[in-house]
Amino acid sequence: MGKDRISELHDALLLEILSLLPTKTVIATSVLSKRWRSLWKMVPKLEFEFDNQRFAHNVGRSLLLHKAPVLESLHVTGVCDGVDVGLWAGIAFARNVREFVLQLWFPFTNSVRFPSSLFCCDTLETLKLKNAYIQIYVPCRVSMKSLRTLHLESVTYKDDESICNLLSGCPNLEDLVVHRGYPNKVVNFVIVVPSLKRLLIKDCTNGRNGGYVINAPCLKYLQIESLKGYDEFCLIENAPELVEANIRNVSKIVNENILGSLKSAKRLSLALSPLEIKCPSGAIFYQLVCLEMYTHKAEWWNLLTFMLDSSPKLQVLKLIDQKGEFDKEFKDAGKWNQPKYVPECFLSHLEIFAWTRYDWRREEENEVATYILRNARLLKKATFSTIPTESKEKHMLKEMNGVVKASNSCHLVFE
Repeated sequence: MGKDRISELHDALLLEILSLLPTKTVIATSVLSKRWRSLWKMVPKLEFEFDNQRFAHNVGRSLLLHKAPVLESLHVTGVCDGVDVGLWAGIAFARNVREFVLQLWFPFTNSVRFPSSLFCCDTLETLKLKNAYIQIYVPCRVSMKSLRTLHLESVTYKDDESICNLLSGCPNLEDLVVHRGYPNKVVNFVIVVPSLKRLLIKDCTNGRNGGYVINAPCLKYLQIESLKGYDEFCLIENAPELVEANIRNVSKIVNENILGSLKSAKRLSLALSPLEIKCPSGAIFYQLVCLEMYTHKAEWWNLLTFMLDSSPKLQVLKLIDQKGEFDKEFKDAGKWNQPKYVPECFLSHLEIFAWTRYDWRREEENEVATYILRNARLLKKATFSTIPTESKEKHMLKEMNGVVKASNSCHLVFE
């Protein structure tokens, strides 16, 4: 009964088991017996988490003792000194690391430059850098042929050229995340990546940078958030394969063609105000089948009217109010005007309509909901959800059930 059966397993199986455990626990197994003393050194996946700078040196010692020929992944999260970053990266790249993730804080320095010489690793597939004090400086083109995922979250950049040199050296990059904050010296963030399929941009600089140029002919998914400022721009030059886009809190930018650049999308999620960004003339969203819009923005209904008129094949419409009654951006922001002509999608395609946090007491919301029910001929299901109170539910049921619907098969749901 007391026999040690797990130690009889082959090393390959034991390493597979150890790869599923926290690294701290894996290293602790070295005290079990002579068999286990060096086994942890061959584990291909390492993850270190610490909140004290003193433990950062233990990470370096552990990596120096590590002997696995291929390091599948190295994740480091904690407080450290800038010198440690170069040491960890150098060891990881020498071990042919495939996934490298750093989420660090530097209490005694304003900036730590990530070694540019380390941007030459043909085995690296995933690189994620998350810290405002890591600076990217790439004076010449790099070679990262296997890199498919690159996340640069709150890091800083030496100059525009560093971005171009870094991205041009990633010929197979598919997933790019860019979060920009302070400080930043990059004026024009140029993204020219023919292989890119997924792009997320979050800009927290409040218009203190020039903007973005995107040229990604294979792009499938695009998310842009918090791009604001009179001097900023977002130029999407080439994205004919775009399937889904999520555009939130983009306002007061120089160019007005950001919506027009999304014409190939099948699914759109928009949190925009037509008062802050103009709707392009002549833009037709022929491929759009699912539209999600947020209703806390000022005069959102005018943007809704434009999108409905421009989306002849729309099948699913979702309206969402993510803020409370007193947090909306409009108090006396005008009224909704009923369209002169019924949108084409109402006559031939729209089947699903859902409204989250619908407020029947607001006149414009009541009018929009009534108009959709009265004119969507093929509507199969309409769902309204709101803050539950007995009086609200009774009034909503009475109001909506009293609306003459264009579709006899429409099923009303109240949540």
